[in-house]
Amino acid sequence: MEKPGLIARLDRMGLVLQIVIGLLAGVLVGWLARAAGLEAQVGEVGQLLGGLFVGALKAVAPVLVFLLVMAAISQQRSGHQSNIRPILLLYLAGTFTAALVAVSASFAFPSTLSFTGVEAASRAAPGGIGEVLRNVLMNAVANPVHALANANYIGILVWAAVLGTALRHASDSTRALAADLAAAVTMVVRWVIRFAPLGIFGLVLTTIVVEGFEGIGRYAHLLAVLLGAMVFVAVVVNPLIAFLLMRKNPYPLVWTCLRESGVTAFFTRSSAANIPVNMALCKKLGLREETYSVSIPLGATINMAGAAITITVLTMAAVHTLGIEVDFLTALLLSVVAALGACGASGVAGGSLLLIPMACSLFAIDNNLAMQVVGVGFIIGVLQDSAETALNSSTDVLFTAVVDRAMREG
Repeated sequence: MEKPGLIARLDRMGLVLQIVIGLLAGVLVGWLARAAGLEAQVGEVGQLLGGLFVGALKAVAPVLVFLLVMAAISQQRSGHQSNIRPILLLYLAGTFTAALVAVSASFAFPSTLSFTGVEAASRAAPGGIGEVLRNVLMNAVANPVHALANANYIGILVWAAVLGTALRHASDSTRALAADLAAAVTMVVRWVIRFAPLGIFGLVLTTIVVEGFEGIGRYAHLLAVLLGAMVFVAVVVNPLIAFLLMRKNPYPLVWTCLRESGVTAFFTRSSAANIPVNMALCKKLGLREETYSVSIPLGATINMAGAAITITVLTMAAVHTLGIEVDFLTALLLSVVAALGACGASGVAGGSLLLIPMACSLFAIDNNLAMQVVGVGFIIGVLQDSAETALNSSTDVLFTAVVDRAMREG
């Protein structure tokens, strides 16, 4: 027998190991490129590979969500539960708990900011929580074509649910066509995900040779509090929530979600781009399609524990810098505002940062100063946004799996 070729050997390694190899190769090649002074040339290659991978995921995700949700609802039998309500409650509870953890961490390890050389962010921030919630409602009734084109997942979910409900009264052949279309797009997603190792290689390469980590050293303490709170939520709070529901050791499931969803999300820095990855993982875990086809895109929109932590920690850092006294009730109100604001945060990189001025307004902090805090957020965004997205996205799968298994065993 012939020895298997390189491609066959790589295929037998499994996708996670391939991604790790791509990550390490990106670090090595990036370091060598910087040492040889070839940052520009090598950086272009990294941007191309990473851009193609993330672009493909973002392109296929809206169509995948629309067809899967529509097909799942059209095939749903009367009286069949999809378990969306308990997952939704878990999303909201998890986001609020993350905000409480961030407030506690900010009190225990107070951070201060240096605004020297920091420019205020130029993008407009929401005027208040009312505007954030209004935007969510307007997205729900957006034109379906525009919703697909702009990856507006609230609008996509609403239209898919409406059309899926209408198709429940259609002929068997029509409903079968919807299911076949969903299966075809799912196959395309599998093809795209097969290129994840190359995509991660390109994204890591770009981070090292183009973006780098310069300029974040002076914010090491702030980053330690920020990332520490996210890690605590990921490995302590979320497993505790999972244990309370499943009544069994949650860590095998937690590590699987972090490894197979969190790693990819860390480098794509987009919950929306990670939707196809999460759906593939849910299928691998044997979860019900009628559940995860709705809960995963919904989670990418409203399950924002990492965003709540970012908003809370940076706001508290501004408060400590200005010497403002914070009582318990105000801290609790900040957690509520951060959680609600995070649920309406944009699904793009850095979306949570623009909600910081809204939280700062609780302490009467001037908007110009608040926008400088946003500027600090963009400086540390290489790590902050990556970790935030990894926490958000991996938690989508974790909570979906927890509810699905708890309902089956209950």
